[in-house]
Amino acid sequence: MSEEFTSQIERIKQKLILAKEIDKDLKVFGASNHKYVVGNTANHHDILKFESDYNISLPEAYKAFLLNIGNSGISYENSAAGPCYGIFPFGDHIDEFVYDNLENFLEKKCVIYPKMTDEYWRELTKKIDENDDISDEEFDEELGKMFAGILPIGSQGCSYYYGLVLNGEFKGRVVGVDLDRQKPYFVFESNFLDWYERWLDETTAESQTKDHDLFNYTLSGSVAYILKVYASTDDEEVKLECLSGILRKKKIDLEALDFLEKEFKVSNGEIQKKLLRLLAKFDYDLALLHLIDFVKNDSLTVFQSVFWYAKDKSADWLDVIKENASKIQDDETFRFCTYLLKETGTDYAAVLIPFTSHQDVDIRMSAYYSLGLLKNKINYLDTFILGLNDKANRVVHITLQALDGVNDKKLLQHYKNIAERFPEEQDYILVNLNHRLKAFGLTNKTIKETDLNNY
Repeated sequence: MSEEFTSQIERIKQKLILAKEIDKDLKVFGASNHKYVVGNTANHHDILKFESDYNISLPEAYKAFLLNIGNSGISYENSAAGPCYGIFPFGDHIDEFVYDNLENFLEKKCVIYPKMTDEYWRELTKKIDENDDISDEEFDEELGKMFAGILPIGSQGCSYYYGLVLNGEFKGRVVGVDLDRQKPYFVFESNFLDWYERWLDETTAESQTKDHDLFNYTLSGSVAYILKVYASTDDEEVKLECLSGILRKKKIDLEALDFLEKEFKVSNGEIQKKLLRLLAKFDYDLALLHLIDFVKNDSLTVFQSVFWYAKDKSADWLDVIKENASKIQDDETFRFCTYLLKETGTDYAAVLIPFTSHQDVDIRMSAYYSLGLLKNKINYLDTFILGLNDKANRVVHITLQALDGVNDKKLLQHYKNIAERFPEEQDYILVNLNHRLKAFGLTNKTIKETDLNNY
């Protein structure tokens, strides 16, 4: 065994014992199946024969696991303890991704990679996704191309599997594969043992989440370990993975919080945004001044951070929103602004009414929807009337919905205008119009024949 794996192998053996002790009730996903059991190790002869038969060279970290930790177990299809339903017995289930020509499939160059675009993946799956009449032979050939050079190593349940890249630049990386052809997702670690040990760390760490959710692709383990990885790299993607891992935690200690605040002050871009969210989640009071200052450059990140992690503090933001509302020009920022306003429990109509005439249709829709949630919305009848006469069908639709519970006869002429403007159903407008007219004993047809001056 390579010296680089010797100490890690011993750690993993001890952590397997510890994981079984900590998770006595087998609540971690998949544990009730594998029960942390790993069977006897594989032997060199079988591994050499497999490599020879398929003309491949297995990644060293994977071989170290098979030869020194174990192979097979009591879980799904005799899988050994591991993430989700465990690690397949060596040499079994190699046809999970492709059914024929396995010799060619495994030795072919792996064509997927960590940062591949959605467009690249769509091109790989195009012949299957766009051809309903594809033959079984052609279907299997296309699967062989997209999943080439990947050894199935475990099941996540349903159509989801773990695979191991056998060749190329990313040899040894573990990748999540969906047989329904969603884009594959590479796990954080660079080799099998690091990935396997992280699964154990997530189970055994004192700071582990109590949600017992599915083992995540995002870097996990103790906060101290994640911050050590964060500090050791200049790769922005890795740093963001680290921060996402911390964001999943329920709590962090003061030392970690102090580190994150210092990093926020010297960072920029996406990393700084993620750091701000961390501060908002774990210490709102500490984050408050940073959040207020950040509004000048990025209102969306601030509004999201407060709404996701401190919505009970929304009232703190009423004056800030009033000061900065006129600068909002995109729908997503505006939507999160309305979410916070609703949480304040105040009459926020004065902030939103200017947006009912915004050039962006989505913003107008969000404004009318939010106004419709006010308890005193009848006070803003003239604004809603503008919405009923909006040139965009979607705005008329949402305004009709927003007027639920408002039965003022002043609206009838505008309802009649809508009935005449839409002789046939468009965008569910007549359905919603009839909901509003029901309180007056009218429909979209009868209102057109009604003299409203005498109604």
